[in-house]
Amino acid sequence: MGEDSMDRSEGFGERLLGVLLDRARLLPPQLIAPLIAEQVAGIGGRDVSILLQDYAQELLVPLPGRKLHVGQPEPMADSPAGRAFLSGDVLEVPQAGGGVRIYLPLLDGSDQVGVMALTLDTVDDDDRRLLRRLAGLVADILVTKNAYTDQFFLARRREPMSVSAEIQWGLLPPLTMAVPQVQVAGILEPAYRVAGDSFDYALNGNILHMAVIDAMGHDLDAAAMATIAIGAYRHARRVFISLAEKYAFMDQAISRQFGNDHFVTAQLMHLNITTGELELVNAGHPAPLLIRDGQVLRQLETATTLPVGFGGETPRIKEHTLQQGDRVLCYTDGIIEERDDGGQPFGEERLIHCVNRLGQERSDGMRADLRRLSHTLKKERGGRTSDDATLFMIEWRGGAADHLAVLD
Repeated sequence: MGEDSMDRSEGFGERLLGVLLDRARLLPPQLIAPLIAEQVAGIGGRDVSILLQDYAQELLVPLPGRKLHVGQPEPMADSPAGRAFLSGDVLEVPQAGGGVRIYLPLLDGSDQVGVMALTLDTVDDDDRRLLRRLAGLVADILVTKNAYTDQFFLARRREPMSVSAEIQWGLLPPLTMAVPQVQVAGILEPAYRVAGDSFDYALNGNILHMAVIDAMGHDLDAAAMATIAIGAYRHARRVFISLAEKYAFMDQAISRQFGNDHFVTAQLMHLNITTGELELVNAGHPAPLLIRDGQVLRQLETATTLPVGFGGETPRIKEHTLQQGDRVLCYTDGIIEERDDGGQPFGEERLIHCVNRLGQERSDGMRADLRRLSHTLKKERGGRTSDDATLFMIEWRGGAADHLAVLD
């Protein structure tokens, strides 16, 4: 392609993205999808679909809307849309009747929003470059408009959801986050009935702050305790520095609100993303698993600390140093205490066996691996999740010096 042709293509792309951005700013949420389809038609695209991840992380479900192609939900595990979503890569599938079906992951930063699919008669490098930019803009618009409407929630919800589950999903940060040095991902089960489990994280400077909690009880009582625990954790994170101070603040908040007969188990962590140094307080949780080269190396040693809420406990902090590529898997007791058909607890050994077995298979990246582990564990438990069961994984990729190239 000549320089003049490339300049014209760049100019057209800038106009398309500019029109979409300018018009979307004041449009009501229900008109966003038709606007996207209209703009895609301007570059010859047709049969536009916007697919969002369902809450169980099993399906990509179509967003309804005028001018959109609304088909059947597509399985995450075995569909072109699912492969694009899990890998974060654009996928092109030639169509029998002519043309190319293109699946573009919708990424808000590193968080996976969904997939946009469309068909073009032909596709070249200029089209690919423009479509990647368009997908990034669409993801940003969807995330912004999600705060103004229930439309996207209703599309993602595949079965009735309890009040406590809605509270917990409203508490969560993005399910995934990645920067060159570190990546995190989490999953809540049962997606539509979870009550007391939650997790939270924040990257402040070189320190990744993380918490996984499990409030005692069920339904709204557990959800209320989890809400206060996470709120207290965030407040302490934004005011204090040490893990000990975070624990103490959460402990006081729970004991003052609910009394000393209620508690929340918790794991609180600081990870220095430049050095791999990890500080850990384990307040009543199963010990995290250290995974290296796809296999469980050992449990991360933890000192016993009382659950949050008993009042006045001094937390015991353990320090560990991760190697580049190490993963740390945190989980709540609902994972290992679920009973099989014979009445026996699922157990930690079977969890480790599942992790090691999946670690021998091809990795699609940490986020996809965690989803596969979650679904495998659920299948191994006979599809049962009678108690809250949370998985939260961290992957340390190495310090800043190993990733300076991303700034070049």
